[in-house]
Parts: sequence; structure tokens; C-alpha cells
Amino acid sequence: MFHLDPVHIIQAAGLIGIFAIIFTETGLLVGFFLPGDSLLFAAGLLSSQGFFNPFILFAVAVVAAILGDSTGYLIGKKVGPKIFTREKSLIWNPKHIVRTQKFFNKYGSITILLARLVPIVRTFAPVLAGVGDMKYRTFISYNILGGLLWPALVIIPAYFFGNLIPHIDSYIFPIMILIVVASLIPAVIFALKKK
Repeated sequence: MFHLDPVHIIQAAGLIGIFAIIFTETGLLVGFFLPGDSLLFAAGLLSSQGFFNPFILFAVAVVAAILGDSTGYLIGKKVGPKIFTREKSLIWNPKHIVRTQKFFNKYGSITILLARLVPIVRTFAPVLAGVGDMKYRTFISYNILGGLLWPALVIIPAYFFGNLIPHIDSYIFPIMILIVVASLIPAVIFALKKK
């Protein structure tokens, strides 16, 4: 019988589902709420139990992350400037696009790389890079580097951790909750510092 727990969900979704979730989280603005870190960690644990080939899982995650960020960049590049040509308002102020361009000229490379490691930020950073007119050659270089780094930092430790603990698949739900909480800590610290 099918149960709504992470193991069954990931098994049912398979590699195509993992690809779709990672792509959507990193490339489409509607994906900001998706659990990329916990999904990759759980998939890494399951790969240690023989549910997935770890090399194929890693390759799928890398391709999804790189294509997702590239899609986000293109959305920002095409749609962003058009939005900011509207009449000035609190949100659609043309000055915001100038600030975004200056920011990405100065900090764009490191932002694209580090954004991979922060939920929600990883969804919006490539779009803002497109809006900010970051050079695509620079963007794609750091996109590829980040697209390799993020899955490596999540899947590989999960795979080895899964090999250390027998029947790790029965602990996936609490581990996923812990990962979600831990991944939100940097955003909470940043918000508290801003206040």
C-alpha cells in the first residue's frame, strides 16, 4: 500500500520527479517553496539503500540545477526590463533595475555560487542576474560550478551517511525536517540582523 511518506513519494516520483522539482525550484519563480535540499538529501540516503544509482542521481540533479538557473536567468533577462519600464510605483521603480545591475556587476559571481546553498534565494538569484544584465558568460560559469557544488554537498554526504546506519530509510522524515530547519537558519539570522 502507498503511504504519504518521503520514501514513497521519492520512489514514486523517481528521477524524473527529482529533476522536475530541482528544475522548478531553481528556474521558475513558483518553485521557491520546494524542498530542494531535503529532497536531494533523502534521495542520497535512498541511493545508499539501492533505490537509485548514486552517479545517475548526481548527474540528474546537476543537469536540473544548471538548466533551472539558466531558465531563471532567461526569464529575468526577457521579462525584467519590461516590468521596470512601467510607470513608477513602490515595487516597479526603474531605480531598482539600476541597483540590481550595479549589484550583479560587483557581486554577481559569488551571489550565483552561494545562492545555491540558501533556500528561496536559489530561486530568485538567477532571475535577478538576468534582470541585472549580468554577462551570460560569467553567469553560466558560476551556474555550472554551483550546479556541481550543491548536489555534491548534499547527495554525497547523504550517501555515505546512509551506508553507516542500517535501515536509514525509516529515519528519513525526521532527517528531512532537520534539514529544512537547518537550511532556514541563515535566512533567519539575516532577517534578525536586518532588524
